[in-house]
Amino acid sequence: MVRGLDHLVVAVNDLEAAGRAYEAIGFTVTPENQHPWGTANRLVQLDGFFIELLTVKEPEAIAETNGTAFSFGAFNRDFLKNREGASMLVLESHDAVQDREDFKRAGLKLFDPFSFERVANLPDGKTAKVAFDLTILQDPLSPGIGYFTCHNKYPENFWKPAFQKHENGARDIKTVFLVAGDPSDHHEFLGGFTGQREMRATSLGLEVQTPRGDISVLNPDAFRALVGEDAADALQGRLPQIAAIEITSAKVVEPKILPANQFLGLTLILSPESKQ
Repeated sequence: MVRGLDHLVVAVNDLEAAGRAYEAIGFTVTPENQHPWGTANRLVQLDGFFIELLTVKEPEAIAETNGTAFSFGAFNRDFLKNREGASMLVLESHDAVQDREDFKRAGLKLFDPFSFERVANLPDGKTAKVAFDLTILQDPLSPGIGYFTCHNKYPENFWKPAFQKHENGARDIKTVFLVAGDPSDHHEFLGGFTGQREMRATSLGLEVQTPRGDISVLNPDAFRALVGEDAADALQGRLPQIAAIEITSAKVVEPKILPANQFLGLTLILSPESKQ
């Protein structure tokens, strides 16, 4: 099974300020939601994909990772000790049990199964229950990035058309860009993670096509050629890292690039929708 992009976790120090930054460039941002393990989020929903703006809300509630018991809160808390930005890449799941079996066959390192529920705040002010099964795994060659699949158990309570209407015309996820010293090092992990064994490999990087958006792993020179000097110079922290996200928009006629140092540690590219 080939898994599409589900969401991107973007760790931020100030959740309200992050929400205002996204709203200032034309995104609709959901109200705040809280997790029982000490973090809180606000979301930017697109068509089947979302950006999760996440902060540490109650540090005293965070448990530590212990062996194969992964701590979502501790991972993002530690990420924020170094910088803001995209901390975790998440793929869709239709069956968490099947994901585990697939990942085991691929020889990938797995953490314990993890499921949770929370209250979702809806556009009309009401609330609803949402619940998720997470299958968390690790790429030893990119320890600064978290990876998991997410099975949404109540999608009818989660996805709301009112949250998916954006003043800037944003519609779909196109590409998530990683930057790595040697992109080919991540071929085996990404193949097992996505279920997509066919990928385009060049001297500049890897491109993995999924049913919803692509994952592109570029070397620093290729990333600079793609995003320009300002955005390339805004890279902070060790490699590999999630460096940029490209979203299609119905309202732009040429790509617009907002460098990471101006936008919460993640370069944002708004690109025109492709003509059919």
